[in-house]
Amino acid sequence: MTTPATTPVSSPYRKTPSSTISTPKYVQASRSRLQSLYSDFSRQKTSNPASYNANIEWWHRSLEKYVSNGAQGSSRLVLQAGNELIESYRVQGVGKPIGLGAVITELVTPSSSDLPPLYPISSFLSLPNSIYSSKSKLSYVSAIPGLFLSYMVAKPLWWALEQVGVVGEDSIASSISSTFSSSSRSSRADISWFGDYVFLKLVEQTAEAIIEKQASKAVGPSDGLYTFDGFKKDFSDCLGPSQAADEGSDYALMSDVDMKVLLRYLERDKEAVVTDGEIIKFVDATGSLERVSEITTVDRGILELKTAIEDLHAQVDGIHKKIDQCTSKATDALRLKRKSLALSYLRSRKQLEDLLTKRLGALQNLEGTLISVEGAAGDIEILKTYESSTSTLRSILSHPSLQRESIEKTMDALAEANADAKEVDEAVRIGGDVALGVEDIVDESELEAELRGLIEEEKVESEKQNDKKDVKALDDLRDKLSQLQTPTDGREPEEASRNEERDAVMA
Repeated sequence: MTTPATTPVSSPYRKTPSSTISTPKYVQASRSRLQSLYSDFSRQKTSNPASYNANIEWWHRSLEKYVSNGAQGSSRLVLQAGNELIESYRVQGVGKPIGLGAVITELVTPSSSDLPPLYPISSFLSLPNSIYSSKSKLSYVSAIPGLFLSYMVAKPLWWALEQVGVVGEDSIASSISSTFSSSSRSSRADISWFGDYVFLKLVEQTAEAIIEKQASKAVGPSDGLYTFDGFKKDFSDCLGPSQAADEGSDYALMSDVDMKVLLRYLERDKEAVVTDGEIIKFVDATGSLERVSEITTVDRGILELKTAIEDLHAQVDGIHKKIDQCTSKATDALRLKRKSLALSYLRSRKQLEDLLTKRLGALQNLEGTLISVEGAAGDIEILKTYESSTSTLRSILSHPSLQRESIEKTMDALAEANADAKEVDEAVRIGGDVALGVEDIVDESELEAELRGLIEEEKVESEKQNDKKDVKALDDLRDKLSQLQTPTDGREPEEASRNEERDAVMA
């Protein structure tokens, strides 16, 4: 019996535990690629720009997926860069990324034509103008912390000095740096890039989803008004599915940080909302200036009614659940022959039913009031539209070209122009007839007489055709009668003779 051959332990084709690695979903690369990505590749910016840009692009996609999927926790728009981020990217057998500082610094630096993918959250929230305006680009560059600028300048400069031997292990400065302890070196670890950063692309996508959702459900004034809690509740799904969602749900509640970033973007960059305290109002781009620029007392009153109605709906749902629980418990008590306990649950249910009736009555009154308020607010907007339309119409009618004298003058000129055009057309037609040898005058009475003659000829021809048809039909009838009058072989000659005589008499 022969034993199967085994692969030697030292064989390069033998799979060892170190040849396969387990990585998170947001880290998709081979071991050799990860080793390059996890190294400090900042020097490649000048020595190998293609490799440097490829690494930056990979990290850009990976960090964006890391944030949008909720892998870092509650925030889905803001990257929280720090030790926790480094640990989240630790891969067994490869280690931790040591070049994240260069990545973050590159991603927050704007190019000559494009906006940066990342914004420090403090800069994003504090910019007074839209990030898409040229003024904001200058403001943003001036707002970048000095640590980032020094990082971008110091790294290439250090590499250049290393090439000429000013710094490095074998340089003049190495003898000076060797006097410091290893603990001192570790304490100088670069953490200048630690902080919170807004992913612009994720904010843009979420904001568009929010505007689209709001447009699809906006009917009355109350539909565009929200509290902070109501905004987070209604628009959390616009962030997409999250790993941090509660069990049984694909979506997690929007964090306060994400809400703050979104509201700033929607108000400053999209001009889709206005805020005042904890009140949010979606505005219509085609609405009046007053409606767009501020939140009025009417808006506050409508929002209070809307909030009260939502609270009553929640109370009604809670009372229904309690009634169902009392019913279930009473049934269980009766099954266990605990009559007194069952009666207690029934009394509680009766009290809850009475409370439910009161709450439903209050809810009906509040909803009716809200409808009336919204109707009145809508009437105000309609009347404002009427006033604007009237003003526009009067402005148009006051134009000098619409005055009576101007209209009469214009119509007279038009009539003269039409007369001139008719004369020109007649002259062209007559000239064409002369050139073709066509007589100028055609006798209309002669044409009518010729037409009547053609009609008469057609009538006579039709009558002839009808007479021919009648004659042919009569001949056919006579032939049939003659055949019927011919005696058959079985008749007597005398009988045939009598028939002929009778026919003659009748004729």
